[in-house]
Amino acid sequence: MDGNGRWAKKRMLPRAMGHKKGVEAVRKVVRAAKDLGLEALTLYAFSTENWRRSEEEVGALMGLMKAFIIADLDEFAANNVRLRIIGDYNAFPPDVVELVEKALARTAANTGTTLAVALNYGAQDEIARAATKAAAKGPITPETIEAELDTAGMPPLDLLIRTSGEVRLSNFLLWQAAYAEMMFVDTLWPDFTPEHLAGALEQFAQRERRYGGR
Repeated sequence: MDGNGRWAKKRMLPRAMGHKKGVEAVRKVVRAAKDLGLEALTLYAFSTENWRRSEEEVGALMGLMKAFIIADLDEFAANNVRLRIIGDYNAFPPDVVELVEKALARTAANTGTTLAVALNYGAQDEIARAATKAAAKGPITPETIEAELDTAGMPPLDLLIRTSGEVRLSNFLLWQAAYAEMMFVDTLWPDFTPEHLAGALEQFAQRERRYGGR
């Protein structure tokens, strides 16, 4: 979900306003996921590199994260959405950790769309952690590493979308993206709508996936 800062800059607003608008886009897209029949939706919310941003911006992101969980948890529960976190959210302040754990517990038995949120996540770190765990249990193979990834048990990644015109993965789901279809769109994340998502799924449905077979 890229482009919050640029969205705000274009309007001569503080970056925090871009992040706030981005959260509104998250709400709309998550609500649409169920209607679009998505089994799982993963959102890259806070990377391991985001700690390098200013203390003010990091603080604003934490505040928005808390507000989002508090405001939307009842809706997740009512709509059978299961929340999952990838990354090490325990690095966040205790009040954020407590909110996340309550949300995970409350939605654990839900069987609808899985909403996976990447918090303090970096794919290289994930792969290193998974390989270390796999090695402690026996021979390292692609299968044993995959079983230890943060996304273990989730369906395979089919489609990866990056907004804002940037054409790179930025340390996101590197292992899982091995055979995923990718789309890089110019739309800034705060302007990304359920219609954009539906259009991306229509394009995805037209692609022929060969998995290296020919």
